[in-house]
Amino acid sequence: MRIGIDLGGTKIAGIVIDENGASRAEGRIATPRDDYDGTLGAIAGLVADLEARAGRGFSDQQASVGIGMPGAIAPATRLVKNANSIWLNGRPFAVDLERVLGRPVRIENDANCLAVSEAVDGAGAGAHLVWAVILGTGVGSGIAIDGRALSGRSRIAGEWGHNPLPNPRDDERPGPACYCGRTGCIETWLSGPGLGADHARRHGGSLAAEAVVSAMRAGDPAALKTLARYVDRLGRSLAHVVNLIDPDAIVIGGGLSRIPEVMEALPMATAPHVFTDAFDTPIRPSLHGDASGVRGAAWLWNDG
Repeated sequence: MRIGIDLGGTKIAGIVIDENGASRAEGRIATPRDDYDGTLGAIAGLVADLEARAGRGFSDQQASVGIGMPGAIAPATRLVKNANSIWLNGRPFAVDLERVLGRPVRIENDANCLAVSEAVDGAGAGAHLVWAVILGTGVGSGIAIDGRALSGRSRIAGEWGHNPLPNPRDDERPGPACYCGRTGCIETWLSGPGLGADHARRHGGSLAAEAVVSAMRAGDPAALKTLARYVDRLGRSLAHVVNLIDPDAIVIGGGLSRIPEVMEALPMATAPHVFTDAFDTPIRPSLHGDASGVRGAAWLWNDG
């Protein structure tokens, strides 16, 4: 039995899966925001509840626990860095969590958990190298090789959203300001808020991404242009990484992956920027959707 925990800024989701990936129990609780000790206690309580509800006693062998979280554990200090759940930053989260759970844990960035989930039994199942992209409130990505997360020396592998938009056009320089302190980051263009902000800069108003998509489907010319710009920028940004790691499959998760018009146009938007004679890398929406992060956390213990 494997337990996966997806630690988000507003909720903590958990799942128990068996050796075949079938769910045996699931749960979700609110995240104790700005409360480090409360977060540790909430995770411990959820793990205990999941074990109790999985329909099996764990007295002889405890379930493994994997955690997907924002940010990463810095190798040099073993402290959390880069988490937008800022009450975790600078804390020995892995050490403290192992203490309260009484067992070892494996922790990965939430985007890496998406990659692992989709590589093991999702849209990238059977592929050697899977690159998984998150397009939502933020933009990130993770890499899985043979179903195992590629974390990198500094645990920042896949931090795609805070690179500059590739091949920027004159009207895309210097780009919007990003919370990281830079300008023109991919996240400022390709996140949901970034799409809405681009529409407002070009066409006025204050439509959220969902409203822009609805207007596009109703034939609104301004919204059609906004989505065309979005797809073009996404294609350039995907190609930049394809030219570096040449993945066997690209899996897209997050709310914006559920826009069929974007997904259908992506291969054609990506191909001109890839350094190859024929671009045939599959680009697929995530199979497990919102459950990919928590399932990937459970599969962090997939040593088989």
